[in-house]
Amino acid sequence: DDIEEEEEECYSPKPIKHIGEEEIAESPSDDEAEIIKLRQSVINKMTEQLKLTSGGNNDANRNDSADKLYQEEARKGMETGDSAFNIEVSLDPTQQVYWWHDKYRPRKPRYFNRVHTGFEWNKYNQTHYDYDNPPPKIVQGYKFNIFYPDLIDPTKTPSFKLLPGENPDTAIVVFHAGPPYEDIAFKVVNKEWDYARRSGFKCTFERGILHLCFNFKRLRYRR
Repeated sequence: DDIEEEEEECYSPKPIKHIGEEEIAESPSDDEAEIIKLRQSVINKMTEQLKLTSGGNNDANRNDSADKLYQEEARKGMETGDSAFNIEVSLDPTQQVYWWHDKYRPRKPRYFNRVHTGFEWNKYNQTHYDYDNPPPKIVQGYKFNIFYPDLIDPTKTPSFKLLPGENPDTAIVVFHAGPPYEDIAFKVVNKEWDYARRSGFKCTFERGILHLCFNFKRLRYRR
């Protein structure tokens, strides 16, 4: 008997030896089904809270954050040869479905971009043009400023990738970040980038802004 008592004390809760008429014993499968039901109700409640946190109630605050970054960038003005650039490209909607769409309201990020144009004074242009009769201006580079002030996970740095354009003269720059932002893409001139920092290349993410600045390599004219 002592051994049986010691064994019973090892169990938690203690085994029930006798069940009264008013007590109901549940089968393990019914008990597991009830636990799963309770867990699902907790998950549903948390999902609803996430939707409220990321829904329309905070849209005004988010727009204010993006507007503030936009105004700060716009106040920097334009350098010589710069002009506003907003040739946005539509992406395939079937590739724009993410796991987080059900939890967060997806939206495109705001941006303030610039395109830099100027004269290319290579040997050919020096021979056929002068300052009174300059050659046509060409695109020499771009400056992208994409605003991501409300990233759900700010530790994940936004990124970009370069894709072929609809013809050999163009390329597509696609910017990607985490929720709640959708991908955004722009059409650019398809030329070789100069990745040297001394040539103006910059790719940084700071204060909620992804900066991508690059100029094209200048090709030497050969006769």
